[in-house]
Amino acid sequence: MSCNGCRVLRKGCSESCILRPCLQWIDTPEAQGHATVFVAKFFGRADLMSFISNVPEPQRPALFQSLLFEACGRTVNPVNGAVGLLWTGNWHVCQAAVETESGTTTACLESGIGDHYAPDGDRKVLNLFI
Repeated sequence: MSCNGCRVLRKGCSESCILRPCLQWIDTPEAQGHATVFVAKFFGRADLMSFISNVPEPQRPALFQSLLFEACGRTVNPVNGAVGLLWTGNWHVCQAAVETESGTTTACLESGIGDHYAPDGDRKVLNLFI
């Protein structure tokens, strides 16, 4: 059976899939799919697979997480990315962007970042402007 990353990228998945271990830290299958599509669109599918395959297996989940944070950081702060958000003391914006992208805004609300959200019906909207 295909892992959620291969399923959304529409590529074949095998028992030795390099993407599957990278997604195990993400809770839900939907969030795994959203994160994979976001990172693949940002860095490119071929580059994503190349990055992952060139890193030792135990470090692949950390690499995927770093790529996800950098992609979200560059979306919020195109010039400096995640490092710029960390440097200016706005790391919470990058964390909230990652949680929003993964579809876990409720976890974000419970973790004390809720003051950055405004109710919009049943959805929660994140203001990513600094």
